[in-house]
Amino acid sequence: MSKVLMVISGADSLTLADGSVHPTGYWAEEVAASHRVFTEAGVEVVLATPGGVRPTVDALSLDERGGVSSEDAQTFRAYLDGLADGLAHPLPLAQLNGDDYDAIYLPGGHGPMADLVGDADLGRLLNAAQAEGKTVAALCHGVAALLSATGQDGAFTFAGRTVTSFTDEEERQGGLGDDSPYFVESLLRERGAVLQTGAAWSDTVVRDGNLVTGQNPQSSVSTARAVLKGLLEG
Repeated sequence: MSKVLMVISGADSLTLADGSVHPTGYWAEEVAASHRVFTEAGVEVVLATPGGVRPTVDALSLDERGGVSSEDAQTFRAYLDGLADGLAHPLPLAQLNGDDYDAIYLPGGHGPMADLVGDADLGRLLNAAQAEGKTVAALCHGVAALLSATGQDGAFTFAGRTVTSFTDEEERQGGLGDDSPYFVESLLRERGAVLQTGAAWSDTVVRDGNLVTGQNPQSSVSTARAVLKGLLEG
């Protein structure tokens, strides 16, 4: 049985460009829908956060204010309720050995922009996975977490690789807009990634070898399925 390490942000707030604090967390659909794809395929999913803290679901991801219908919100909430024990006791990143996992999966929400983007333990795990050719996947704002991986020279480990992410256009249309402390797409470009984005809010997944990235919540299922394909090929 394959084993996927799902690394969820432990942040419950994000400091905005003006210095104010915005409540946030992980995006419900990206965790719930991805987890379901994996488990229905017989893949074991292990949940982890920085410090082993209990992650906070972004309230907007279960609300029509976040573009989520009441029916979908009910579905995601029910699924997350079924993960209550795992979410209450995630493993601390610092204690993990990458050899124990076949893939790393990074769902989004604005939370990763606050903590995972610079987490040294995540960077260590990503560098090890990359060196061994294991599947690394990130979704939406979770793609920012790839930036935690750098070499000894400080260069971005995934520079030159083709990825997608939550786009600047999407951030302006339905995200934090100019209040965002940074734009994930733009920052990835600055660090040397090659961005390949689809239309705003489209189901877009990009695979570059062992690296799989999804653009937005609408891409959750497709991103997880692309990871499954990679695991089968591996």
